[in-house]
Amino acid sequence: MKMNPRCTYCLLSRVHFQSKLSTDDEDLISKTLHECLGVMNKHYHPEAVSASVATKVHRKCYEILEDNDPYAVTKKLINQASLKVLPFAREKIYEGNPDDGELFKRAVLASVIANYFDFGIMGFDASEDKFESAFMKFFEQGLDVDDTPKMLGLLEDVVYIADNCGEILFDMFVFDVIKKLGGKITLVVRGGPILTDVTMEEVREFEIDTKVDKVITTGSNAVGVLIEEAPEELLKAMKDATLIISKGMANYETLSEHNFGPIAYMLLTKCECVAEDMGLEEGFAVAKLMNFP
Repeated sequence: MKMNPRCTYCLLSRVHFQSKLSTDDEDLISKTLHECLGVMNKHYHPEAVSASVATKVHRKCYEILEDNDPYAVTKKLINQASLKVLPFAREKIYEGNPDDGELFKRAVLASVIANYFDFGIMGFDASEDKFESAFMKFFEQGLDVDDTPKMLGLLEDVVYIADNCGEILFDMFVFDVIKKLGGKITLVVRGGPILTDVTMEEVREFEIDTKVDKVITTGSNAVGVLIEEAPEELLKAMKDATLIISKGMANYETLSEHNFGPIAYMLLTKCECVAEDMGLEEGFAVAKLMNFP
């Protein structure tokens, strides 16, 4: 996805948000914003990939703050909020002993709803205390774009590219169904802390590796998956996969620039630019299969 002019002020809003998470030193916050504005000015271009520019800006932010994980406390709060809702989600997914197709759809829906957690997006309230009511509302509404029936026949060898903390706990429902249906899963997480994204730290903390066949990383702390920074192991896994599942907007922003496929984008359209790029409306719960013959 190319950069939209609206990405500029949204990105800088997030820089301000995470700077305040890191420090209450207004001079340092001002310096951080000034430095990040310089990076934006240098790299902004209508043909630039949005997440690539965001990566450069966030790396500069972390450098000036001297903080490699401003969201460390926030991520723990997200995980705690998710753990509270997990039993309710499990009950809704397995209610009435659904067949495999319905079970997969419900698990995907729960996973997509958990993409709700994304702190610092301008105009989007992702407070943990509102998650339970938001989950119930979205679950009743269902998927606005539902390609799960097509995905069902592609689960033999899945590369699953994770997004946020908290959300990953709901992704495990999808893992369970894929394994039940005989599929193999390679889970991909960030190579280092960036925003609220999942890293190997959360994989170990919640023993997520026991739910999948293999865990690898994107190779760096980039926003999304920057192919130029991706390890060969990841590129080969994506090339050989029967299905790539891409969670969240940042992964869409980067991977939509390439022709990997079949690829299923599973996300909430929390940003009007992403929604427009996908040809959808803002606020949609999406499981959209692309690059599929």
